[in-house]
Amino acid sequence: MSAAAAVVVAVGVVSACGSEETTDAGRVAGEFADAVERLDVQAASTFTSAPAQASEALAATISGMDPQSVSTSVDSPVEYSDGTASFTMKTTWRWQDESSYATTTSGTVRKLSSGWKVQWDPNLLFQGLPAGARLQRIRTDAKPAPTVDSRTGKPFMQMEPVNEITFDPSAAGKKVDAAISALSASIRPIAPLITARTIRDEVDRAQGQPIIAVTLRDEDMKVLASDPERITGVTVRRTGRLVMNDRRLESPLEVGLTNYWNAIRDATAGWQVQLAAPGAKPRRLAGQQGPPGKDVATSIDQNQQLVLGDSVVDVAQPATMMVFDSMSGGILAMAQNDAAAASRVEAGLGYATGSTLKPVFDAITRAVPGAQDDTREANDVLHHLGLGVTFVAPGVSLPRQVSPTVSTARFSPNDFTASILNMGALGVALARADAGKDKAVPPFVIKGATTKVSTGDLGTLDRGVAKDVLAQMSTIARKGDASDITGAPGLRALVGTNGPKGPGWFVGLQGGKVIVVYCEGDKSGTAALQVAQKYFRVSKS
Repeated sequence: MSAAAAVVVAVGVVSACGSEETTDAGRVAGEFADAVERLDVQAASTFTSAPAQASEALAATISGMDPQSVSTSVDSPVEYSDGTASFTMKTTWRWQDESSYATTTSGTVRKLSSGWKVQWDPNLLFQGLPAGARLQRIRTDAKPAPTVDSRTGKPFMQMEPVNEITFDPSAAGKKVDAAISALSASIRPIAPLITARTIRDEVDRAQGQPIIAVTLRDEDMKVLASDPERITGVTVRRTGRLVMNDRRLESPLEVGLTNYWNAIRDATAGWQVQLAAPGAKPRRLAGQQGPPGKDVATSIDQNQQLVLGDSVVDVAQPATMMVFDSMSGGILAMAQNDAAAASRVEAGLGYATGSTLKPVFDAITRAVPGAQDDTREANDVLHHLGLGVTFVAPGVSLPRQVSPTVSTARFSPNDFTASILNMGALGVALARADAGKDKAVPPFVIKGATTKVSTGDLGTLDRGVAKDVLAQMSTIARKGDASDITGAPGLRALVGTNGPKGPGWFVGLQGGKVIVVYCEGDKSGTAALQVAQKYFRVSKS
């Protein structure tokens, strides 16, 4: 007798919210679906005829899909007199971005000695899913990837294939030290600063987790001393990364620009659900892709970036340098030496200015009655010059703490802190006032992105104060602390320190640019002048 002749139909829908079925087979199918909805792999597998196989397959697909939520329903369970039953199950996977993917599959329930069980079959997850395969959801990005362009429109940073050389100490076992030494030797021709000691320090900080020892471009891989993948615990993962178009360049701006670029990629990212089977190329089942993101236009001058990189390396103290366009406020370049990077010097952090701003405070004192009593008018003049305000410029790494502020009620340069961005904004404000402009402008690096100004406003420039400060800067450059600098015709400068231990500053206006140098440590004022001199010398070569 055929199964069709001995049918008992139980009409209804079984879901996690309730059940209308009356058969034991339908109940078990519903409990299986309910456990899948809860993403409870162990519970779901216990309702099947092969718990181990079901657990492995369910875990693989749930991990691969990584959903925010899942909803399931069992439709029209049908029980037969031969101890079997059939059902269909709809599974809808949902994600945080409001995308979803639904499957409808068929299953069988059998009455075994242990009771009714869902006959395990990978087809319960997706019709046609081979054994050992899984469903997975991946992020997709539109091509071509946007570039980060310099002020001339040429790529400054672009997406390139790179190779992440990863070391897993747990995989190296007792040979960790030998593996680290071998890895250091392998990469030494291209990355001599990444020593066995630095790799070991990174491993210790990661507390036994895998680390990325170094990321190399394809051409770098060709000059390695040996194949790193032959070292126990080392793997090489090929991926893509935003890198400098000119490999000679390096800048602290990379972090902020990469974060901004990533935000664009995230906003235009798509998704794809795939069927992934061992030994086969993943097959697309569904997905959606946004359009490519627009290229990021910046104010960066690649030649200036190269010059700044050469300018900061000759001093032992932490040295950081930024150059701004004197009319637009655009950041042309930023560089720092290894000591400054180790000290985590950042563009938006406030540092003591010491005597550097004395000419500015003197000019305001002469122009504003009662300025030394910290009048609102005096502080407004400071704010209009870009001092005492906080800048958050998209594409520039954000500060780790609250920055520039007057730290006491007394109007005094010795109690003042400013960021490198503040000092650049001051130079731009003075240059604009000298050119007949009425207002200061905030610094920026990404064209079209708004720099947020807080703790004060950039208002109308006081040209009288600006003229006074510029005159003092000319005197400092001609016969003051900056008079030894050569090769900088028309230079106007502010120079100063916050005592013997620094920090030391140089703020210069020359050739349509504002040059800011910040150094820390002993003799930091001398170091700042040394960096500035190197800049003017390299600029002419």
